[in-house]
Amino acid sequence: MTELNQIDLRALAAGNKRAWDAFVAAAAPLINAVVRRTLSSYRLGEDDVLDAAQDVFVRLCARDFRLLKTYDPARAGLGTWLSVVARSAAIDHVRRRRQATHALDDVPESVLAVEDRHIEKLKIPHGLLTERQTLILKCLYDEERDVAEIARLLKIDAQTVRSTHHKALLRLRAHFGEESP
Repeated sequence: MTELNQIDLRALAAGNKRAWDAFVAAAAPLINAVVRRTLSSYRLGEDDVLDAAQDVFVRLCARDFRLLKTYDPARAGLGTWLSVVARSAAIDHVRRRRQATHALDDVPESVLAVEDRHIEKLKIPHGLLTERQTLILKCLYDEERDVAEIARLLKIDAQTVRSTHHKALLRLRAHFGEESP
């Protein structure tokens, strides 16, 4: 069996099947160990370990071995570099496995326990906010416009919209007795 440091990386990156097979045989124990150790705290099964380890090899050969070609032996040993790649792939695997979400429109209102008729509009005392702050809050929350759209509408910079929004929220929090973040 070929050792990891004896792999011809040029032949591997050139797509040589024999070099790839030798690389997989030499790197698989290390990659599997790193993935297993990384996933151990998440209590995932053996199938997840094998899938995440497979992801490492897919990453290495994807787009004409683009990732593998970034390996620089002057910066780290091949085993160290593969460990970093394997850990990253394992963490990405966990992130992808997180519980699936559903579009809010697909969830029945009874599950959400919120109905429009129960939502009361906040009564803001006259003069608490500037006209611009009031207009921006109305556009953001009542009309559900995004920041870029409001900026175009008011002919101001998007950062001004965000800043004005932030200042309005600070005033509202101060008035209604909430701590600001």
